[in-house]
Amino acid sequence: MTRAATQARLEQALTRLLAGQPTASDGELTVSNLCREAGVGRDSFYRSPPEFKDAVVAAQANREAQQPELVALREEIAALKRERKQAASDHAATARELEETNRVYANQIQVLALRNSELEDQARQLHRRLADADPDVIPLPDRS
Repeated sequence: MTRAATQARLEQALTRLLAGQPTASDGELTVSNLCREAGVGRDSFYRSPPEFKDAVVAAQANREAQQPELVALREEIAALKRERKQAASDHAATARELEETNRVYANQIQVLALRNSELEDQARQLHRRLADADPDVIPLPDRS
């Protein structure tokens, strides 16, 4: 592509962005979006004539001055994205803690089940020994 054609694409892209009709970006007037709209690399912008670059800088300043609510909304979006990221991080940390708690409880349940089984065996053995040792003793019925 010739330098003149590239410059024409950049100027058309600037016109679309200023008109609020982006085709390939979010519509924010930045060098990246301008180049994305024009379908050229950033180096093409930096090789542009100084007058064009000055026009872009002036348009950025003018646009922000005329649309403070847009700037405020972008800042709010950025803040909400940070909050969402923090909430997701907090949620993941909570989930990890709960999984660890589950593992601890599962281990404790297993230990208690084994101990309960041991105690039941000991109780059966004591019942048998008691019945064998003294025939006058009537053992209580086995609950298991």
